[in-house]
Amino acid sequence: MSAPVRVLICDDQALIRTGLSTIVDAQPDLEVVGECGDGRTGVDLARELRPDVVVMDIRMPVLDGLEATRLLAGAGVEHPVKVLVVTTFNLDEYVYEALRAGASGFLLKDAPPDRLLHGIRTVAMGAALLDPEVTRKLVGRYAARIRPAEGDARDIPLTPRELEVLRLIADGLSNSEIAAALVISHETVKTFVSRTLTKLGLRDRVQAVVYAYRHGLVT
Repeated sequence: MSAPVRVLICDDQALIRTGLSTIVDAQPDLEVVGECGDGRTGVDLARELRPDVVVMDIRMPVLDGLEATRLLAGAGVEHPVKVLVVTTFNLDEYVYEALRAGASGFLLKDAPPDRLLHGIRTVAMGAALLDPEVTRKLVGRYAARIRPAEGDARDIPLTPRELEVLRLIADGLSNSEIAAALVISHETVKTFVSRTLTKLGLRDRVQAVVYAYRHGLVT
């Protein structure tokens, strides 16, 4: 059997930390290796313990989750750690910045346990996780505050269909939903997504969402 996915829980509320740890530790393929209540300790523990995934709250004392994410997974980090941001939709205005800082995905705190577990496993495998509800509402809510890059869609090195797929990713659609919207197979969607990320030099779907908003492909 393969080793369990090692998880670090970072949240300033002890009750939430305990709840998250209990849910994660109950899974045979997951293991909580540490907990902390502030971002500075989270960064230190992540560098010491090298977990597979850090479950990161945004609003924490000493160092917030945004800066902690940047230190662990941002550009130029030699050995980045996968970060899954778990946020309260009505409070956090910085999730977009967390994605730019290198987070591999985000979920709402009121998501059911099975979605949290799926998120941890997805991020651990190297994929990105975008909660469709958060993507549509939260990223869209702050889209007006994102300064578009210069240029237009004609400067983007994608085919019309690839641009279409990119826009749907930014709208929060899953591969299955994109397949249904474009009336193509799931495997074809996977090919388009992979080709799009490669052409644009993007790491995952999270970066694709950021790219789409930065280049004015969605409003």
